Amino acid sequence: QVQLVESGGGSARSGGSLTLSCAASGYLYSPYCMAWFRQAPGKEREGVAGFNNYGSTVYTESVKGRFTISRDITKNVLSLQMNSLKPEDTAMYFCAVATGSTWCGLRSPANFRYWGQGTQVTISS
Repeated sequence: QVQLVESGGGSARSGGSLTLSCAASGYLYSPYCMAWFRQAPGKEREGVAGFNNYGSTVYTESVKGRFTISRDITKNVLSLQMNSLKPEDTAMYFCAVATGSTWCGLRSPANFRYWGQGTQVTISS
């Protein structure tokens, strides 16, 4: 089993910054990949940023140039630096892990086996 705990959410003004962290624990063996998803009320879960099966970073178009994903493999910590935040970034943000050779695409949330409980991000204008 793998446990994921997100932190760092909160409220910010438009144009502000927040940093999210996700600590993974449990039996996490390579290969695996990690990603951030978000879900706003009434909307489908959306992939935000992640490391794909090749270890490269991928971002959804709306956050490119504003968000940066990083990871500390030794500590199993995934981070998301969010700058120039906009009200439309308001959502619950989730950390997720896909294991084995599963395709880790941001458009394939069903392929991610483990999910955190989420952390709320609220951006006001």
